[in-house]
Order: sequence, then structure tokens, then C-alpha cells
Amino acid sequence: MYKNFDLANLEREYSPSSCINDINIYIDKYILQSKVALEKAKREQALEADLHYGKSQDELIDLYLPTQGNTKKLHIYIHGGYWQALSKNESSFAASNFQQKGCYFAAINYSLAPNANLTEIVEQNRKAIAWLYSHATQLGFDADEIYISGSSAGAHLAMMMLQTNWSDYIQCDKIKNNQLIKGVCAVSGIYDLIPIALTYINDTLKLTPLEIEQNSPNNKTLVNNCPIIFAFGEQETSEFKRQTSEILMVLGRAGIEVSCKEIHNRNHFDVILDLADSNSWLSNQVFRQMNL
Repeated sequence: MYKNFDLANLEREYSPSSCINDINIYIDKYILQSKVALEKAKREQALEADLHYGKSQDELIDLYLPTQGNTKKLHIYIHGGYWQALSKNESSFAASNFQQKGCYFAAINYSLAPNANLTEIVEQNRKAIAWLYSHATQLGFDADEIYISGSSAGAHLAMMMLQTNWSDYIQCDKIKNNQLIKGVCAVSGIYDLIPIALTYINDTLKLTPLEIEQNSPNNKTLVNNCPIIFAFGEQETSEFKRQTSEILMVLGRAGIEVSCKEIHNRNHFDVILDLADSNSWLSNQVFRQMNL
């Protein structure tokens, strides 16, 4: 059916929860840690909540402001959930870590399948980043210091942002060589949609052949070239590990600055929580990428 997998095994490979006992343990951590970060930012008057980047009720951004110093740098987080779950409300667990480094931190909300198809979801994230860039002066950060990260489907969306001609979204001639995004951290991502379309996941996504071709980052040359950090957990399926390994090789051969780590004792759901830990490899790699 696909790389010698039958349907049952392919669906298990693309079910990250097959490697853990209870997904709700990790979702609860996203919720709790995000709530703590939100309440802390509110107390410190370091939050611009529910900023509208479009007309849809889903097109919202929470922007966390620096609490110690101000580097004027912005880190944007794009959540996962197989393009059909979660929101910005569970996506600010790492905000305090960045705020304490003098950074702005933005959590993007976007429409979910089946209310939006994948192409529309990609477009919403492009609109969100373009909106942040265009409002940088008003919001207080440097438009030339924008970095992004994403987990799982969010890692896919982060990589799709590097396939963007930003002049299509921004009436501005200041973006040198289309390099709006200066660095990406993609964690446990999906970069080839072909196997996804063969599984139960596509029951909701309803991917078309054209969408698969247009929205698979592994088969495209970067338009927005920048350094990229890849990571995944030790306790993940072989297919999720292969997805990262293959795009790593493709980009490396193309001369893109890439790094990658399989993170010990982490799974698909808790590996991204390392972004909230200032002592973790993942957090330090991102800070190094941001020259902090």
C-alpha cells in the first residue's frame, strides 16, 4: 500500500498516540502550562490578546510581550493537532520562557478541518505572519527579527511558510530577497502528505491530489531561505522519524543550514514542551538561532 505498510500498520505509524498510554496527560499539560503563562502575562500587563489578523472569528493571535529586557525579536508558535484540533489557547506554554529572554511570543489561531481545507489553513497562517510583520512597529518588535516554530501539523505549517512569496501578502519593498522569516524550529513534523491521504486522517481533511502536491514541503525548493532546526522524540513511530530524516537530507543537499536531534525520553506530544524549559536542548538551539 505504502512503503510495504498495509493499511492497519500505516494508520498506526501515523497515529502518534500509538506510542503512549494516554494522550490526555499531555494535552492537559498544554492547557495547564498555557493557562499559567496567560495569567502571569496578564498580571504583568504583558499580553495583547485576541488580535485579529483577518475577518474570520478564528483568525486571532495572542501576543506576549517581553518581561525582562527587550530584544525586539519575535518568536511565533504554530500549534499542531493534525490540522483539526487544538487552538492558540493551548499554545502559549513556552511564552514565559521567551518573555524572560526579552522576546515577544505570538500564538496563532487558525480554522480547523473540516471547516477549512489544508490550503485555506496554510493561507491563514501566511496571513497571520504577514499581519504581524506589517504591524511590527505598532506592536513594538523588529519586523526583521521574526522566527517561527511548530509541532506536528504545526511543523508542517511552519515549513510551508518558507514556501511563501511574501510580496503576495505584504505591500512592502523592505523584505530583502523574500527573507521575512529568519529561522524555523520544526518538531515532529509531517512534510510528505502522500501517506496521510491514505489513512483515516484524510476522512476529515479530504486532501485532493493538487493539495498534496502543493502542500508537501519535502518536494519544494525554499522560497524563504533560513536556518532550520529539526527535532523529534525518541518514542515516536518510524514514519515520523523518516519524515524528518528525509526532508533533512533534501534540504542539506540544497545547501540549507539545518540541524537535527532525536530527543531522548520524549514522545510526539511532550517533546515540544522542551521549548518551555530554558535548560533544554531544544530551547537553547532556538535561542542560539535567534542570537540570544
